[in-house]
Amino acid sequence: MKKLIIFLVLCLFVGSVCDAASRKKKRRKSVRTVRVVKKPVKLTIHDADPFCTCEDTCNHVHGIDVSHYQNEVFWNAVLDDTNMSYVYLKCTEGSDNQDPRYLRNLEMIRERKLKVGSYHFFRPKVCLRQQMHNFRVQCIPCEQDLIPMLDVETTAGMPSEQFCDSLQKMLLLMEETYHQKPLVYTYRNFYNQHLQGKLDGYPLMIAMYSDEKPELADGRDYVIWQYTCKGRLAGVKGEVDKSRLMKGHTLDEIIYVR
Repeated sequence: MKKLIIFLVLCLFVGSVCDAASRKKKRRKSVRTVRVVKKPVKLTIHDADPFCTCEDTCNHVHGIDVSHYQNEVFWNAVLDDTNMSYVYLKCTEGSDNQDPRYLRNLEMIRERKLKVGSYHFFRPKVCLRQQMHNFRVQCIPCEQDLIPMLDVETTAGMPSEQFCDSLQKMLLLMEETYHQKPLVYTYRNFYNQHLQGKLDGYPLMIAMYSDEKPELADGRDYVIWQYTCKGRLAGVKGEVDKSRLMKGHTLDEIIYVR
């Protein structure tokens, strides 16, 4: 009798275990598997290989702009291993800021006979004459191969009309000082929003980081296109801004005539 009871208990235990396993298996089958398919990301030539860029595959005239953000630049390597024709160096910003690497970079470039120019980062709310003095003290005409450039990227919260008035006055001060119209650097979207029809007669460098050439809303022509801020270059640690002259334009257009 005892053996029969033990046998029945074992049968009930095994049966419950089998039922539980069967229910678990059914639940697994009932769970719907959802496969997430990621959309392919379109890579530009710069994303795919930052070392294989425009200057390696075309005949355009190329250049870079450099500031203290690039730290020490090994200019011998830049000249030996690349096709760069010109360099714009950040010189000053606002009324009292001087780029700490400007003078050293300028000296090294001039020794190596690379065409060099200087730019000022414009602060529209800061005293214009103080800004001009700051730039003039550093950017000496006899040390420049290229016309000076004004970097225009912010309205500082000013209404467009007031901002453009400040900008026009700064451009006139630069023209009076260097006896040549300066090159104006800005982004395509910034130009379209604030500067349409305001810079007639001034040569432009337009920044837009894509494989497609920027088009300005008013149809203005521009001399230089800065096509990437993530360029790679022998002699430069990290990333660097690269640009090129547009079709129909030559380096002579931005040469500083003393």
